[in-house]
Amino acid sequence: MAVIHHTTLRPTKLELLTTWLPTRPWYRGGPGAPVLVKSGGFRLDDPEGEVGIEFMVTTDTSGPGPVAYLVPLTYRGAPLDGMEHALLGTMEHGVLGTRWAYDGCHDPVLVNRLLCLIGGTAEAMAQSVSDTPDREVARSHTGEPFTAPVPAPEPADDEHGTRLAAPHGTTLHLHRVLTPASGDPSPEQTTVGQVTAGWSAPDGTRPRAVLAHLTAAAG
Repeated sequence: MAVIHHTTLRPTKLELLTTWLPTRPWYRGGPGAPVLVKSGGFRLDDPEGEVGIEFMVTTDTSGPGPVAYLVPLTYRGAPLDGMEHALLGTMEHGVLGTRWAYDGCHDPVLVNRLLCLIGGTAEAMAQSVSDTPDREVARSHTGEPFTAPVPAPEPADDEHGTRLAAPHGTTLHLHRVLTPASGDPSPEQTTVGQVTAGWSAPDGTRPRAVLAHLTAAAG
């Protein structure tokens, strides 16, 4: 299980996200820089122990109302070949040294571990505590099991979020803008798996939403 180091990061994750978020098609903010706070999330373990995997929820409080974003991130000790376009930046970690931070939807390790979480063969871990499962994260799956790692296809980003092709003819959807009332799939699609979790809102409440869901063509 991953060990969480409570140490310094320069720049911080939120500083990297302040620059990166406004470049995304699903970003809902205005022309000014976002004002971000860390609102929740969880981690997944890499069985090889090489890649840090975090699903962060960050809230932008710069606009008329807060907006919560899901940001899957991976942290690596060396650059990921061919993924320069998915690099948020590098950070100096007080224990581990230089870490390369990526948009995790482009990282095959994160995509495979997320599919394993949906399928029930991986466990969500606490975001800031070592070796501790996160019991608040819920998952379900009614399709075929995922029996082997699959290459991570290039994700498609639009104003609605991120989509990736997944095994057995399914599609993985990541909800980048989080709202407690998540939209249903189109009539041409059937949901066969999902992950839900909560986060801390600025007003002190703790809403929950679907973070990611898996669909298959109806038929």
